Amino acid sequence: MLKPFYHPHLIEAGLDEVGRGCLAGPVVAAAVVLPKEYTNPLLNDSKQLTKVQRNQLRNEITEVALAWAVAEVSNQEIDQINILKASFLAMHRALDQLTLRPEHLLVDGNRFTPYPFVAHTCIVKGDAKFMSIAAASVLAKTYRDDLMERLSEEFPHYGWARNVGYPTPVHRRAIEAFGPCHYHRMSFKLI
Repeated sequence: MLKPFYHPHLIEAGLDEVGRGCLAGPVVAAAVVLPKEYTNPLLNDSKQLTKVQRNQLRNEITEVALAWAVAEVSNQEIDQINILKASFLAMHRALDQLTLRPEHLLVDGNRFTPYPFVAHTCIVKGDAKFMSIAAASVLAKTYRDDLMERLSEEFPHYGWARNVGYPTPVHRRAIEAFGPCHYHRMSFKLI
């Protein structure tokens, strides 16, 4: 069972990103502030859930969260600043959109660029340890998966409806056969 909070007396926002290892599309981050009493035994790292479970949880999280936001950093921006900086920028953009100012941030991972005037704690595999990070993981993943499915309608040969931009053999073969498109990260090794 995931822990509900790290600092019980502070307003905490959980942060997570998805899409760092993809060859195409944006990196997406979410920030979520859950009520202290919120609990759901199904909530977990989004990678451990089925698509149906993620979509069900997304609906619940967006309904019960005290505040939530999703933000992206484009593949062009990733090429300009690198994927690590882009991941932090996406998290900062999500925080900028929150309607409630958190007093502490729980960040999935081992590094983070500090957000002005808000303390943070980095937690490796935090999306499998704390509810607010898991909730952020679900919102970021469902947003990005939906986006890549829509982009797949424009470029069906890359298989994004299934691989959502990750470097699968099908995706790499399609890049080799058709070349990259304007959604690909040109700073990444594509084939």
